[in-house]
Amino acid sequence: MQKRSRMPRDTNQLAHKVLQIAIGEDVEPAKSDEGKDPAAVALGRKGGLKGGKARWVGVSKAKRKVLAQKAARARWKERID
Repeated sequence: MQKRSRMPRDTNQLAHKVLQIAIGEDVEPAKSDEGKDPAAVALGRKGGLKGGKARWVGVSKAKRKVLAQKAARARWKERID
């Protein structure tokens, strides 16, 4: 999900912010990864790169069908009622 823009809504503040960015004064603070375990971050990324197909390898066809039907019912629940 995309995060909200940090641009102000007020036109005067927006103009000031655009000018600061243009002349290089306004620099976003660097995000720190304090408190995060680098090994856990790497592991999470590794799992994300696998994709869905790799996660479904050990699941039987019947079990996949049951889970897909449950998901479909959950998606359509609001429209059917």
